[in-house]
Amino acid sequence: MRRTVVLALTATLSAGLLSAASAGEVLPSQRPAVFETVFTAPLGLEGLTTDGRGNLYTPARGADPCPVYRVAAAGGPAAVVGTIPAPCSPAGLTFDRHGRLYVANADTVVSFVPDAANPPSATVFTRGVPGANGLAFDRAGTLWISDGGTGQGRVWRAGTDGVAAEMFRVQPLVSDVNVVNGVGGVGRDVRGLPPGSVTITPNGRTAADTAGSQHIVANGLAFTSDGTLLVADTARGALWRVPMGRDGRPRAATGCDAAFPANTLCLDDVEVQHPYLEGADGIVLDRAGNVWTAANERNAIVLARRDGRVVEYFRNPADATTKLRNGGPLEFPTSPVLLPDGRLCVTQSDGSRRDNFPNTAGEAGPGKAALAKISCVRR
Repeated sequence: MRRTVVLALTATLSAGLLSAASAGEVLPSQRPAVFETVFTAPLGLEGLTTDGRGNLYTPARGADPCPVYRVAAAGGPAAVVGTIPAPCSPAGLTFDRHGRLYVANADTVVSFVPDAANPPSATVFTRGVPGANGLAFDRAGTLWISDGGTGQGRVWRAGTDGVAAEMFRVQPLVSDVNVVNGVGGVGRDVRGLPPGSVTITPNGRTAADTAGSQHIVANGLAFTSDGTLLVADTARGALWRVPMGRDGRPRAATGCDAAFPANTLCLDDVEVQHPYLEGADGIVLDRAGNVWTAANERNAIVLARRDGRVVEYFRNPADATTKLRNGGPLEFPTSPVLLPDGRLCVTQSDGSRRDNFPNTAGEAGPGKAALAKISCVRR
């Protein structure tokens, strides 16, 4: 088990936060953050969940079929507890209240009951959900699915019958207004550098290519204690808040902009937007209602507090020579999970963009025994 010690909250405690701490409010630990690698994988990883008994579950990519691993958060060998038939590209996953595991997989969600002795092959629970990524169950046992692949911002709901229905959309960055032969749109384009690049001169900084566009606006999903759905917006660096009615349907304001479909959320539904949250991927709530976010493009863990403050709990330190932040311990973190013992665990998918570019540094990466990993830190 590899252990990396770095000071958390370096240079992030403002006077206001210090005042909050003196008033007895809960803040992230100011002790050194000790990241422990509990699993290294020869295949790519993204999603992560827990059974609440000290076990972590993650699906791997790049195999036929794709294995789903169970990993003890305390460390030790991993066990394959199920497989996903090819073609497979699994992302987020979550358990229902009966112990069945659901995995987002391209344009489907598949499910199975984990069994290390006789790993089952997953079966399709629902279809017609292109770009399926984040998954979360509401209090009624209904599954919600985000479109984290196409940039259209769709969020679906699927009942126990497995029929998915689009419930709302997070507003995309670009509308389809003024499109001719598939080219056009009105809005803006957020680009990650790298893999995009700019020409830097004393007179300005101008795009040198079209690489690196970040269009994902509906990524991680999580429900609050009162049943409100939170949606992570990767491109904007934001969290959207969607209240639910007694019938389990969204009560958020929609239809404010004629350039988008009528079920598109209004910008007033943004709960919080902050530069710390740029690259927001997965999210998880603690018992106090604070939102922990894996900001993968910044190799950071960010805390959005209930009082509206946003705190950078941890970000990789810059290398003294190169000034890059790709050496770990975070290597493009994607899916945070909180364990009963207080630890926060994340998958490290080692994507090669922005702060993690190039992804050849660190513990995982191309040409190394590990292409991805799971790390845990005690908060």
